[in-house]
Amino acid sequence: MKKNKFIPYVMMAALMPAAATISAQTATDTVSVKKVEGSERNVMLNASDASKPREIQIGLPSEDVNVYENGLPAVYSSAVHKLQYHWRSDASLGEVGLMSPSESAIRTGNIAYSVNSFSKLGQKEFKGVLNYRANHFGMQQFDLNVTGGIGNKWLYSGSVYQNFDPGSFDAKFDEYADRMQMYRAGLTRLFNDNKGKITLQYKYAYSRNTGNELNAAPFIYTGDGSIKEIPGFVPGLASYGPTSGEIEYMDVMDGKMKKANLRDLENNRSHEVALLTDYTFDGGLKWTLDMKYMNAPEANYVDFGGSTISELTEEDGYTLQDGTPYAGLVEGRRTWLHFGKVQNFLVTSELEKTFGRHQLRLGLNEWYYHLDYHSSSFQWTGSVQEYPEILTAPDGSRFRGFNELSPEYTVGSENKLALYLTDNWRISPKLNFYYGGRLEYYRMSADQIAHSRYSGFHIGDTAPDGEVITPANVTKDKLNYAATAQLTYNMTRRFGLTADATVATRFPRINEYAGTGPTEEQYNRVTIPLVRGGLFYKNDWIDLTSMVTYIAKTNNIDQQNLTKPGTSEGKTVLLIYDIQTLGWTTSAEIDPFKGVHLHALFTYQKPVYKNYSASVTFNDGTEMSVNANNMIVKEIPQVLVELDPSYNITKDLRLWLSFRYFGKTYANLQEALYFNGRWETFGGVNWTVNKHLDLGVSVVNFLNQKGAKGTISGSELITKDEAGKYAGCYMSGSYLRPFTVEFSASVKF
Repeated sequence: MKKNKFIPYVMMAALMPAAATISAQTATDTVSVKKVEGSERNVMLNASDASKPREIQIGLPSEDVNVYENGLPAVYSSAVHKLQYHWRSDASLGEVGLMSPSESAIRTGNIAYSVNSFSKLGQKEFKGVLNYRANHFGMQQFDLNVTGGIGNKWLYSGSVYQNFDPGSFDAKFDEYADRMQMYRAGLTRLFNDNKGKITLQYKYAYSRNTGNELNAAPFIYTGDGSIKEIPGFVPGLASYGPTSGEIEYMDVMDGKMKKANLRDLENNRSHEVALLTDYTFDGGLKWTLDMKYMNAPEANYVDFGGSTISELTEEDGYTLQDGTPYAGLVEGRRTWLHFGKVQNFLVTSELEKTFGRHQLRLGLNEWYYHLDYHSSSFQWTGSVQEYPEILTAPDGSRFRGFNELSPEYTVGSENKLALYLTDNWRISPKLNFYYGGRLEYYRMSADQIAHSRYSGFHIGDTAPDGEVITPANVTKDKLNYAATAQLTYNMTRRFGLTADATVATRFPRINEYAGTGPTEEQYNRVTIPLVRGGLFYKNDWIDLTSMVTYIAKTNNIDQQNLTKPGTSEGKTVLLIYDIQTLGWTTSAEIDPFKGVHLHALFTYQKPVYKNYSASVTFNDGTEMSVNANNMIVKEIPQVLVELDPSYNITKDLRLWLSFRYFGKTYANLQEALYFNGRWETFGGVNWTVNKHLDLGVSVVNFLNQKGAKGTISGSELITKDEAGKYAGCYMSGSYLRPFTVEFSASVKF
């Protein structure tokens, strides 16, 4: 990998390509766990969250952020133990790349672009790097890595990461929106003339991410796909969280009422020990064995949700905490408190060797995951303003609806034992065939509560229907499989054809049993087929690829909170549905003249729901239904454009820009509400001052676009016919990351 290279490349995604860069500057004599097979990518350019890689979507709603560290998942699942609580891109990483969806399906069982990261292990000479980042909102980030050798056989590496980020607004109940500290230490033994090495690593991580809670804001929905700001509230610069953070909830485990502060409910701690081994035999056979044990005794976080915004008068009887009658805008707010304990033991072993025209890889996964998780929920009425007041209802309560909306519980484990094989077969100088297969034994055993939720729901309670709420065990033993085949044919020296097909299957995971879970009749295999085909052309100044893609997903399991329009009343339903996406993508890498590079990409796609319908009965007996069959999947745009120009002003001074256009997206299930297309923009200058110092300045959202994205709270049941009457209404949803200036410095010693 070249030093100081920061070109925003974009990979060809199946249907929703994503731009990417992880910048990993590493000296050529530094030993890392293994070389990255993919090119350098810019996956840390994330307009939504600077602490984790961009979600690289492939035409389907994202299941997880797939990040691998030293050949193993950085976190087994982000459903409870979030990726950004345990992994960051810092100075300890030597090399970072990507696995394609086809390769990921075979090696991991998931069809997705997967980030591959590898640790610096050291070298004989002492070296170090100190990185510093700051932004104009007050964020301060430091990360330090030192490596060196002890004699001729031993290497060491140590690193420290500290992040102090207040966010773009003051949350009041916590001084930081993101507080993260991470410590790593590693010792490596080289043996048999450096043909092999074995490394022992330890990592400790602590994080508290209260910014995760406050990812929504109120606005005026104009009805034409745009929004207006509510007077006195600027999305992204104003906090939509209460001032004190003091709350009261009912513990779903025992029904006891408890008080807490939201700040203290975001604590995450984890310990990890890893053993990494590789050896290259004289005949060219390479063997790797990577294993780790991770224990997270605290994996906690808080979610906020919303409903319909309405207006109260003093006659409605709501008061401020001091007893003053309240009149004005209110929103029914929903809060979920998640408490988790996670352990996993992961082992991956591979044999790799080239036989003539065949490059073979034989691998084995043994991945064990234990989850102890529950959540409690409550509702409250808040004023619509910066630092909303928690209002007192006419009955004297400030919090209500305890555990009515999808509180969760599951304790158990899942185990994946898989054997996989890939072969990259160069049939002739013009024809290449890549194929592979994976067979996985999957066992899941979990205690779950299948009973529908109600106000006051908790373990040990007697439900209105007379049933005692008691966890029951569900155990499944199944076989999952994946297969892929890719054919590339160079018709001429510059022009060729390519086609590939991949299919991956899985059964419901343990976290999908945390709610009411799939019933025995609903327990079905999830199948994801991916088919692509197109052409490519390359000459001295352009590298062009154009492909047509089809991807689908059957039996997708989802919990949906459905709100009765015009009210704050909500019910949770379990949905199982399919998605199909057909798309066309063209990508070009252009080097028109020395020092200038341009990546350009255009995607058109049509993701639609299949077999998507549900009904719900509200407290007054009103039954309402949602039918999204053949409608566009919410939050996924049909048109994407990416433009990434860069220019080397000198060999040490680089200017780069990144423009990402996301077309019109629907903000609810039935194509009633939508947001207009938007640009995500990045730009910066990187300067290599000398061999010891690098400086950089970058800007996020330099066009200063303001607006909303994602879904609109409480809008799930609004139909197309009703859409017109919501023009000019107050609503809430996610917002665009505000204009941010960042500064960086890297000192090498």
